[in-house]
This record gives sequence, structure tokens and C-alpha cells, in this order.
Amino acid sequence: MSETILFDYWRSSASYRVRIALNLKGVAYRAVATDLVTGQQKASDYVARNPQGLVPMLQIDGHDLTQSLAIIDYLDATRPDPQLIPADPAARAATLSRAMIIIADIHPVNNLRMLKYLKAEMGQDQAAVDQWYRHWIAEGYAALEQLAPETGLFGGDQPDLVDVCLVPQMANARRFDLDLAPYPKLVRIDAQLRAIPAFAAAHPDAVKPA
Repeated sequence: MSETILFDYWRSSASYRVRIALNLKGVAYRAVATDLVTGQQKASDYVARNPQGLVPMLQIDGHDLTQSLAIIDYLDATRPDPQLIPADPAARAATLSRAMIIIADIHPVNNLRMLKYLKAEMGQDQAAVDQWYRHWIAEGYAALEQLAPETGLFGGDQPDLVDVCLVPQMANARRFDLDLAPYPKLVRIDAQLRAIPAFAAAHPDAVKPA
């Protein structure tokens, strides 16, 4: 079987999601650091395989897979233990809708490309960029907090896709000093998840290049 390779950036929340999923499923992989700050993701050989020039990209089973949700969905289909996205149609829709609050609503407007554009092209200073970042997390979290369970994880006794997406987003929220007091359920779930070895091993501090 060919080697599984993850092209990632240590601080990328999308890469962080995939690291968690790989760890939960016990998939051994080799990480290839792809520095978004210095533009390694725009190298011609990388873009030839990943035209968007983004991370993560997972080389697995002879495929070059991109986009974190698509990668996790592939892992769930080919390595279903543990299952992160339910098979039941209604449960699957509910899980995807919660995860998409982070994947589709919060993250895209707060990724590094967007922040660089706000500063370089729109002339915003760091304080304005930070305010922008916190605003969009808070807007998404207001809904996600209402949808969070009173006890246990989003996945119940075991993590699901929403849990996998939540932990990287919470790390970003803390990095940009978002007041988390209005989201006690999310804070509780995040703490439970970060105590799980598969989540702890995927943390940016654990994978940051020396």
C-alpha cells in the first residue's frame, strides 16, 4: 500500500480538522509542511496537483484529495471506524448543517487569504482585521451554541464531524481573543475533546515545525 501523505500547514484550521480525523481513525501518515505564509502552496508542482493552491491535500490510495470536508467524507467511506458522519439521512443532514456553520460560514471569511486581502488591498489595520475575525466567529457561534447538546459531545458519546470542526475553530477564537463567555456549551465540549489523545496530537503546537 502506498504511503499516505498530508500536505498541511500547522496553523491551518482545515488541516487541523484532517489531522484529527486521521488520528481518530488510526491512519498513519507523513506530514509535509506547506508554509502558507511564504507561499509554498503556490509552487508550480503543488498547484499542478491542487489547482486551488490550498491546504490540506491528502495523498491516499493513489488519490490527491483536497478540501477538508471532502477528505473527511472519503476517510469515512473507506475507513468507517469511527464513523464521523452518520449514515441515517436525517442525522447526516443535521451533522452536516452544524459542521457547515464552521466550514462554510465562519472559516471562509476568516482564512489567511481573506485576512491578507483586508490588509493589503482594503487598507485595514490589524485592529480592524481582528475585529472582523471575531465578528464572524461570534455570529456563527451564536447559532452553534443553541444547537449544542446540554451534555456529551455533538456526536454523543463519541466525536463526530462537528466536534472535529469545533476544536480548530475554538483555537482560532482564543488566538484572536474572542470572549467565549456567551458559549458555555461550546467551551465545555471543546475541553472534553482536547483531552482526547487524537485531538491533542493534532494541535498546532504539537505539529509546529521546529
